[in-house]
Amino acid sequence: MKRFSLVAASALVALTACSSPVAETATQKRILEDGGTGPAKAIMVEEPSLEAHTIFRPEDLSKYGKRNRLPVLVWGNGACCNSPWEHMKFLNEIASHGYVVVATGYFPADDSRYVGPMSSSQQQIEGIDWVFLANEDKNSPYYGKLDTDNIALAGMSCGGLQTLENSTDPRIKVLMICNSGLFSDPSGAVPGMPMPDKSRLQEIQVPIMYLLGGETDIAYLNGMDDFSRINHVPAVAVNYPVGHGGTYSQEHGGEFSIAATAWLDWQLKGDASAAAMFKGSPAGIEARPDWTIEKKNID
Repeated sequence: MKRFSLVAASALVALTACSSPVAETATQKRILEDGGTGPAKAIMVEEPSLEAHTIFRPEDLSKYGKRNRLPVLVWGNGACCNSPWEHMKFLNEIASHGYVVVATGYFPADDSRYVGPMSSSQQQIEGIDWVFLANEDKNSPYYGKLDTDNIALAGMSCGGLQTLENSTDPRIKVLMICNSGLFSDPSGAVPGMPMPDKSRLQEIQVPIMYLLGGETDIAYLNGMDDFSRINHVPAVAVNYPVGHGGTYSQEHGGEFSIAATAWLDWQLKGDASAAAMFKGSPAGIEARPDWTIEKKNID
């Protein structure tokens, strides 16, 4: 009887340890739009272990672990902005569907426009590096919870160019280029933007989606020209006619968040219903008003 009590006590201690709250390290937090519409209510946080970045992730990390890890989206902002303030709703919505989003730039403490130095392509690499370090750090709330085999790299406008500059990193599983594309004529670029040559497209080894704002998007011609040159990997170009600004600032990120989440759910989670948004003729996304799609090596 005494032996049974010792075993039971040990089991109770182990159970208590497993169910204890996850250690919190965030120095700033914000809840946006009630945490998003997904099943994992999201929160935006600043992590002291990753300078000049902002994290969007499920608020309750205790649900995740070895058998239920969180895929990761590493994001670069439009205008080479060093804060994701313009993309908060979009990124928060994606996180609410069970992702950790590592966004370039300083934590937006409020809705004010960021004013400061531009971001760099290297910050995306720093974000990917942090994912691996945080996942292995026993003192991190992300310990053992991040799916380092399923990392997406993405960005909008200048952030899309940063993404293409970093597109050959072997840790990346999939790419998403939003309102962006490599310049055929670099003279039209804003100073400070990365300018990879179009030949970089042939070095891409993972599936890629271009998410564009239709013909009035100033990046439309560059993005569609990129797409026309990619024939060796699965590639999709989807257009929604809202221009260069996309729908990022709309409630829950608008239509762009729906397309982006479906792409990530398919590529990083193997979700068949999400795949149907892009596969077949007509593809599921064409059932949504105003969307068009072109694709290669998909069906």
